[in-house]
Amino acid sequence: MKQILFSGMIGLVLSLLGTPALIRLLAKHGYGQMIRDDGPKAHASKRGTPTMGGIAFILATLIAYAATKVITGEKPTASGLLVLFLTTGLGLVGFLDDYIKVVKQRSLGLRAKAKLLGQSLVGLTFAILSLQFKDEAGRTPASTSLSFVQDFSWSIGPVLFVIWAYFMIAAMSNGVNLTDGLDGLATGASVMVFGAYVFIGVWQYGQTCAAMVTATSTCYDVRDPLDLAVVASALMGSCFGFLWWNTSPAKIFMGDTGSLALGGALAGLAICSQTELLLALLGGLFVIITLSVIIQVGSFRMTGKRVFKMAPLQHHFELKGWSEVLIVVRFWIIQGLCVAVGLGLFYAGWVTG
Repeated sequence: MKQILFSGMIGLVLSLLGTPALIRLLAKHGYGQMIRDDGPKAHASKRGTPTMGGIAFILATLIAYAATKVITGEKPTASGLLVLFLTTGLGLVGFLDDYIKVVKQRSLGLRAKAKLLGQSLVGLTFAILSLQFKDEAGRTPASTSLSFVQDFSWSIGPVLFVIWAYFMIAAMSNGVNLTDGLDGLATGASVMVFGAYVFIGVWQYGQTCAAMVTATSTCYDVRDPLDLAVVASALMGSCFGFLWWNTSPAKIFMGDTGSLALGGALAGLAICSQTELLLALLGGLFVIITLSVIIQVGSFRMTGKRVFKMAPLQHHFELKGWSEVLIVVRFWIIQGLCVAVGLGLFYAGWVTG
């Protein structure tokens, strides 16, 4: 358990102290956020705020994980490294998107096809590799069976699994990206979900089938649950430190660098902990905001009318006159409730299993 404490604290300190240095570096080179002309007018004042802040918590997470392994003498696991690969790989795609925005001074970065190609390359590579690296018990980081609080034992086969995993990764990374529209909103919501995965990893480690003489229906056949908790703790601590500078009024934005990375991390943790469908509840705010965009686009194409004043959903409430801080706090409350319900169902699954 020392690993979890070390990774969280190191990530927190590195991000808290390292983000100001990144802010100064980005400001020096003029890497400021471009603001959409069709967005809320209140956002005009944010033009020029340093972006690509995701660099801070991605690096903090990677260093925290590596330092924890050195301090404790524990070896990295395939599951932990794969989640970090997915996080960093999607962060790199987001970085290219952000870099084009600030260098070419336009609100849109990578072309849609190029961005999709990058996400596909990273996501599919993760999905394929997650079915490799068997341990001594024959377990791989991911399972081809669908899962909620644990595997249903309904195997969909490796091909369908890769497609399913890619869908999850794309959906969650884009969901966090859509949520990242107000100061601190996506960062704070992500902290809560990472906290949930620290709990899930620790619980699965304590109830792992490998530690039981006779496996029962209530044990968890997850390859590396404790190391997944270590990764989640590093991410939680790093995002917490970044939130100090990202909360309103934000001194820095995470950009696509951060939002794509966080979405990938959440999807990777869900896949490797065999809680894939549970992620829809744990990350409920991201799902709600994504659905608001789908509803808005669908309604406009079919009827020519808009359901919301503007999508994603947080901007609808901005145009209704809610203050940015009010929206963020209320959305955090919704996210907190989603995490509480998700963890409640996770525990109920163990009790009734």
